[in-house]
Amino acid sequence: MLRLLLSLMVALGLGAGSAAAAAWNKLVAPAELSGLIAAGDVTILDIRSPKDYAAGHVAGALNAPYGSWRGPKENPGARLDDARLTERLTSLGIEPGARVVVTYQGRSTTDFGAAARVYWTLKSAGLTEIAILNGGLTSWTAAGQGLSTEAAAAERSAVSFALSDEWLITREGVQDVLAGARQSTMIDARPLAFWEGDKKHPAAQRAGTLEGSLNITHDSWFPGSDTELTAADRVMEIAKAAGYTQDDKEMVSFCNTGHWAATNWFAMSELAGVEGVKLYPESMVGWANSGGAMINGQ
Repeated sequence: MLRLLLSLMVALGLGAGSAAAAAWNKLVAPAELSGLIAAGDVTILDIRSPKDYAAGHVAGALNAPYGSWRGPKENPGARLDDARLTERLTSLGIEPGARVVVTYQGRSTTDFGAAARVYWTLKSAGLTEIAILNGGLTSWTAAGQGLSTEAAAAERSAVSFALSDEWLITREGVQDVLAGARQSTMIDARPLAFWEGDKKHPAAQRAGTLEGSLNITHDSWFPGSDTELTAADRVMEIAKAAGYTQDDKEMVSFCNTGHWAATNWFAMSELAGVEGVKLYPESMVGWANSGGAMINGQ
């Protein structure tokens, strides 16, 4: 009788291995996203330009261009204030319990950073079931999945959101780290030329990096691929090879505008499960232009 009961539970999807009890994956392959769509109750955000969105997107996806998730031209990495955050999310019909998958083009490893920055914003706004389509629409179409040109619209939600500081460090926080009042491992996600001070972002007044920072480039997690994050199970191995020791309880990821840094944050926080990983959103553009202390090419 017990064996019969267990068989019935499995058949009805009531067992421990049922889809309802399956863990939510933060990085999904095209087949997984297709399954989520078939199951329903998932919001898909396409963060490309309206022009690219109109040319073809995952059916049902809402257009939410990347630029609407960040700051102005002079400081593009700046985070959204709570009013803009609420407007952005409610205009997409998002509520606190929403399940959201972020899609993007997938042209390069740099492109992943846009999806990771939006993911960071959604998580900081309180959402718990968020995912990124690994490889973006490049992988989606390569897997034989189709695109739609029919625009989707959302019914505005009526809630408010606030950006948590749990995964955030501010300019003042970075100052505390450099002054020795706060213990953190600083991780520069930019290519080596930026870290060494030979190159700078066009919006930055000065070149250089933060004193004591390690250089773990954002593309470290993509060995063998220009589009898909392929080192999900080797994040800590790669970080330790670059000099990360986990001596400090906190890690701060930064770059030029919080874009490449979001990829490092996602790999360490969301894939490796490291506690206390912070993103410095405005990164070196905001830091340099505010007169912050730098090394390597001041």
